[in-house]
Amino acid sequence: MTTHVDNSQAAGLNWLADRRPTRSIAIAGGKGGVGKTTVAVNLGMALAMGGRDVLLLDADLGMANIDVLLGLQPTRHLGHMLEGACAIEDLILEAAHGLKVIPATSGTRRMAQLPNIEHAAVIRAFGEYPLAPEYLIVDTAAGISDSVSMFAAASDEVVVVVCDEPASLTDAYALIKVLSREFAVNRFRIVANMVRHAQEGRQLFEKLSRVTNRFLDVSLDFIGMVPHDEYLRQAIRRQSAVVDAWPSSRSAVGFKNLARSVDTWGEPEPRGQGRIGFFAGREHVGGGLPL
Repeated sequence: MTTHVDNSQAAGLNWLADRRPTRSIAIAGGKGGVGKTTVAVNLGMALAMGGRDVLLLDADLGMANIDVLLGLQPTRHLGHMLEGACAIEDLILEAAHGLKVIPATSGTRRMAQLPNIEHAAVIRAFGEYPLAPEYLIVDTAAGISDSVSMFAAASDEVVVVVCDEPASLTDAYALIKVLSREFAVNRFRIVANMVRHAQEGRQLFEKLSRVTNRFLDVSLDFIGMVPHDEYLRQAIRRQSAVVDAWPSSRSAVGFKNLARSVDTWGEPEPRGQGRIGFFAGREHVGGGLPL
């Protein structure tokens, strides 16, 4: 018996075969003001501009602002999904270059104070997502709340953003300590943001690394730096990603270098026993349904 596969089916099969297994990446920072959300937005956009299928989740549930940074106007958000009014895929907003965004909401006490069971419900909802992306970028809230810890622990990778402020390094260390001791996360990727030059970025990483090496059983990898750049401020005012608005600017080059680094990472480490995760239970390439 001969099975006929037309050209469109063959193209679809090749596209699925070229997709990478989903990798979820939490962007965290400990303290506010380190530029965590701009890193999440521009990393996601840079990957999308490189042809990757990227989903950006605004997990700052009570003070969400990714939609504002990208000039999007959501009509529904994660709160509607938790109330049963829609499915996770119904929340998708499409930004430039095919970057997909799942918005949260801002200024809502209920969303800011969700119990852990509802944080888990958000994470588990991704198991029903029709075709999992190549990358899920999770922009967590500032601080070390249960929300931050759960979303970070559910991700394959945790990227910690630091800047040249003593409180930034102190809070980054506190976040790493909590995730390692309470959630068995033992590898962290470090980004130095808003630095003057590459050497300053490396020095920030070394300061943090010296303390973690002394007191914690974790592995830290320096994945790059993003320089301070006035074009980034202008992009924020324009509600655009700087990698899209000013792709040759110093900050855009830094973000694109981060995206290239991310795109070369090997297979993620297995999640610790008992930890829930995004897209859990997916067995097919790219998280898609069996053909």
